[in-house]
Amino acid sequence: MSTNEHIDYKEQRLGYYKVLVGLLLLTTVTFIQPHMFLENYTFVTQLTIGAIKAWLILMYYMHMKGETLIGWTVAFAVSLVVVFFAIVITDVDSFQYKDDSHITSQPHIEVNYHHEATQHEASQHDVSHTTTHEK
Repeated sequence: MSTNEHIDYKEQRLGYYKVLVGLLLLTTVTFIQPHMFLENYTFVTQLTIGAIKAWLILMYYMHMKGETLIGWTVAFAVSLVVVFFAIVITDVDSFQYKDDSHITSQPHIEVNYHHEATQHEASQHDVSHTTTHEK
């Protein structure tokens, strides 16, 4: 951007207001959607609306609209994350310690009835003990 360019700040402000109105409308749709339409696809719809809102914020409010290098950098970083998640997701089924892991194993619920019985016997013993001293 050269210093001789004329910048129309009123036009830029109008663009920001348009984006703000769009974000507010999308937020309204986010709250209304589960009750009005696409009720069976709420998760996908909410993620799509969130992605559109994030894109609008990135492009207009964070001024990434004209940037090219940062776009390629972000795309590369996101692709790396997707590749690593894909590797982990496909590897979970062949995990060597699947039964011992607290993440992949089924929860084990143990009920200790002996402990409750012991407490009940102890409370009865305390009652009989106090009554013998009072006599």
